Amino acid sequence: MAEADIEAVSAVRVRGWQTAYRGLMPQAYLDAMSVAADAERRRSWFGRRSPEVSDLVAERDGEVVGWACVGPARDPDIAPGAGELPAPKPAAGELLALYVAPGLIGTGIGRALMAAGTARARAHGFHTLYLWVVRGNTRAQRFYERAGFVPDGAEEAYEVGGSSIPELRYRRPLTPEP
Repeated sequence: MAEADIEAVSAVRVRGWQTAYRGLMPQAYLDAMSVAADAERRRSWFGRRSPEVSDLVAERDGEVVGWACVGPARDPDIAPGAGELPAPKPAAGELLALYVAPGLIGTGIGRALMAAGTARARAHGFHTLYLWVVRGNTRAQRFYERAGFVPDGAEEAYEVGGSSIPELRYRRPLTPEP
């Protein structure tokens, strides 16, 4: 992902949320999401991200149609020492995001992004890859399970638009590539 891709990535992400989370999050929150506001936040973060964070885009005919982001795992129970300086090299990574333009779901773009993100996680030396998925997002759960992820029993909730949104954590071991 290049800085020039930020607006397109934000459009994919916002449209992805509005489609995937319909009925799982407050509709007023989803309707109020703004590509411009998301892009502004993403721009401020883009130049400051850790070198172990990889943003990947999928393009079709020169247009961004998907985005994935992998980096070090953030949860203290799987990333001991994450708050220490200097932090120890993490053994676990996290798939922080994976979004495909809603009209192109099921075309292989998500699988391609997953493969590229997994390869990038291995290159960073991560032995396990974690992710969080909104409970009730059965399409995403099936996708991740087909990619070898299994729920690890961890659950947590975060607030979105005044509602508590439950998430489930999944994990997958990363075996070295042949």
